[in-house]
Amino acid sequence: MGVLLLRWPPLILGAAAHLLLLLDCAGSTSHSLRYFYTAVSEPGQGLPQFITVGYVDDQQFVQYNSDTQEALPQVPWMRKAEKEDPHYWKMSTQLFQDTERVLWRNLVTLQTRFNQSGGFSSLQEMLGCELRSDGRKEGYWQFGYNGRDFIAFDKETLTWTAADTGAKVTKNKWDPIVEQNKYRRAYLEETCIEWLRRYLDYGKETLLRTEAPVVKVTRKADYDGLETLVCQVHGFYPKEIEANWVKGGEVWQEGTLRGLVAPNSDGTYYLLLSVQIDPEERERFRCRVEHDSLEKPLDVAWEKEPVNLGLIVGAILGVMAAILLVSGIIIFFIRRQRSEKSAYKAASTSDQGSDSSTKVSYKPSV
Repeated sequence: MGVLLLRWPPLILGAAAHLLLLLDCAGSTSHSLRYFYTAVSEPGQGLPQFITVGYVDDQQFVQYNSDTQEALPQVPWMRKAEKEDPHYWKMSTQLFQDTERVLWRNLVTLQTRFNQSGGFSSLQEMLGCELRSDGRKEGYWQFGYNGRDFIAFDKETLTWTAADTGAKVTKNKWDPIVEQNKYRRAYLEETCIEWLRRYLDYGKETLLRTEAPVVKVTRKADYDGLETLVCQVHGFYPKEIEANWVKGGEVWQEGTLRGLVAPNSDGTYYLLLSVQIDPEERERFRCRVEHDSLEKPLDVAWEKEPVNLGLIVGAILGVMAAILLVSGIIIFFIRRQRSEKSAYKAASTSDQGSDSSTKVSYKPSV
């Protein structure tokens, strides 16, 4: 298998000082730059033969595929790249086209190696770097074949780790290419980190913003006499957050469950964590939350919902109004029935008098 060495447009001179300032405002949050390349043997139904997506943190910022044959920005702030370098998108397109050719050639090679002349096959290349909150730099470069790990680069030893027997052939080819492996390590530890900082600068209004979490503790009774407290943490950004149950000021682990930090539709995140407790110890438990947006940790306890006097009065008045309305309707019908009966009796008496008078008047005179 061959490999494409990723070479990006040169960084603009004079940006170093600005990027150092950028790191100061990034807080204690980690940031990452990641690329995913995928080639498939049988494209169709919206799946192109080759596709590339790039992410800064969890935000997709670029995409390329074999149908469009063009690298395209996925967020408005990436338009700043072409202002600094008019050739940025042209060079990015060329890079992705070169990667497409290499990955497709490698996919055909693996199909032959594994005797897969027909059917669906896929080859993925995944690489990226991370700037940790403590200043450490991390990076990875790996390949997957048909949805399974294939081979991964160890930048410390400048060698490759094969995930199966078929990948050992590739390892034996790539390990001796020392200069190529040195480049990969330099890319992950230096070039990738430099571009990550640049992209963070482009999108700092969104990528470096902070939104404070809203924290609420609810409770529910359990069947065994215990109860569960649930801490709802939502609406925060960036993603990194520390949330724990504390009892008497100390972190409490027993009987706790913690969900994954998940995204909201507005780009913020939410987290749920629970703890099962004895109701008599409820007052000793707090949900402690630490986040870049907070000057100090939040300790939130369960609070009984306050009685809404206005709502209660309103409800009582509503019930009274309904009772009065029904009473009025009943009284109306009673009076109407009485009136109809009176009118009927009066009409009956009047009819009898008229009949008697007629009979008298029509008697012949003597």
